[in-house]
Amino acid sequence: MKLEEDFGPDRRIEIETDDEENEAERACQNDEDDTESDVESSSRDHSNSCIDCHSPSWPQTYRQSLDMITSVTPPSVSFLRGSSLSTLSGKRQHSSATESSLSRPLISATSLDKEIPTSTLPIKLSSSSESRFSIRELPPSQQCSYSQSVLNAINALCGIGILSTPYALKEGGWFSLTLLLVFGIITCYTGILLKQCLESSPQLQTYPDIGQAAFGLVGRICIATILYVELYSSCVEYLIMMSDNLSAFFPNAHMEIAGIHLDSYQLCAITSTLVILPTVWLRNLNLLSYVSVGGVVTLVLVVLCLLWVGISGEVGFHPNGKALNLANLPVTIGLYSFCYGSHSVFPNIYSSMKEPSRFPSVLLISFAIAAFTYTGVAICGFLMFGEATKPQFTLNLPTKLVASDIAGWSVVAAPVTKFALTITPVALAIEELLPAQNRSHGVSILIRTILVISTLIVALAVPYFGSVMALIGSLLVMLVSLILPCACYMRLRRDRLTKLQKSALTSEEIAHLPWNIKWRFEQRAVNDCTNCFSRKGTNE
Repeated sequence: MKLEEDFGPDRRIEIETDDEENEAERACQNDEDDTESDVESSSRDHSNSCIDCHSPSWPQTYRQSLDMITSVTPPSVSFLRGSSLSTLSGKRQHSSATESSLSRPLISATSLDKEIPTSTLPIKLSSSSESRFSIRELPPSQQCSYSQSVLNAINALCGIGILSTPYALKEGGWFSLTLLLVFGIITCYTGILLKQCLESSPQLQTYPDIGQAAFGLVGRICIATILYVELYSSCVEYLIMMSDNLSAFFPNAHMEIAGIHLDSYQLCAITSTLVILPTVWLRNLNLLSYVSVGGVVTLVLVVLCLLWVGISGEVGFHPNGKALNLANLPVTIGLYSFCYGSHSVFPNIYSSMKEPSRFPSVLLISFAIAAFTYTGVAICGFLMFGEATKPQFTLNLPTKLVASDIAGWSVVAAPVTKFALTITPVALAIEELLPAQNRSHGVSILIRTILVISTLIVALAVPYFGSVMALIGSLLVMLVSLILPCACYMRLRRDRLTKLQKSALTSEEIAHLPWNIKWRFEQRAVNDCTNCFSRKGTNE
């Protein structure tokens, strides 16, 4: 009896513990069943896009590499002083471990929104995959204030597309300016749609994350590939722009190498590549990120030079041009759409904000400033140069004026810092596809050198700034800024669409209407025949 009294409580505890464990297991199973049923009911179309949870998703370096392109926030003092990698990694693990997309899972199992299927959400990065990537050239993600977010958005929107707006106006006519404003309104709205897609789950941070949440791993890879092709095409544009303006300063430059004649443009393109190539080899791009803050300053400087040339009386303003030119309108559409092709970084700006709820006002302010700037430059440039307007208005500026020299050299200097920051995400994405044992500094330099040389080959083969920009705008920017945001939003938030948004879905139903009518007539014919035979059999 004494032994039973001594061991009785323990036995009762064990029995109660086992019962609690069994009840917990049954509760977990019930919760899992409920969750699975909810997911299955809300994601019937996503069942075939299941992702292996043990393999990391490509690309993993997207967010931090894209942050360098548009961020106007200067890097921390520790980076500028050249602190060691171990010190930086220790600080990042201590203070900002939750801010880096490379050091935390993209989606945690406990914070999933039931509206999005778990099989299509970005997957957790394994610890082995974290250690395989060298991220010493990527600055840690920073929380941006409202004013910094506005500057980041303006820096992303107001790019090299402003150089071609007078040419686009010349090609399409005065009425084409309405397209510039319409594109601005639509792309601002699609930027807000991306924000609502990010709100579907608190762990979504980048455009590829949205693609994976909407369309699975295939969607993530396709969207990331499109974004990287757009970045690569922008590098080609930088090289063409730099070569055109350099050849304008040295029109008589030429060279003979092994019987090959190099004209001014070809010689300047090769020279520009040799100047850019060392910046691409840098392992730490924080200094370039700091220098690239001058992108907004360069834009303002070029616009002021254009206005100064027009006001000074050397050129003046001369009203002319057609009202509408339908023959060249496709070129105008491509050039105008290129101006608003910044949706690839909008999710990054939203994720880095201290107050994400104010992101719509950030978009409204930045798009309003961009639309006003683009429209003003287009009107002023076309009034100044008329039908002689070139794809880059800096090539129309008189060569003897100081303002023209300032604008030309500013356009030449800008790609030196922008090129390396733009090509780095593409290089890092390619490095991720290599086996871990092949990822070294030498391989990284080789990949970046090949990318730069390939952009030189494309720039020499297609040396047409306006045509390449129109192609990028019509093909890539239309996908990234117009089609994909709407497709992802309809996929993720289909149950919350408004009546106006649902009206866009009627086209899909109308497309299937003839088949529905045909099917109904066939069913009615079968039913009539069946009833006829049944009545005939009854009468007999």
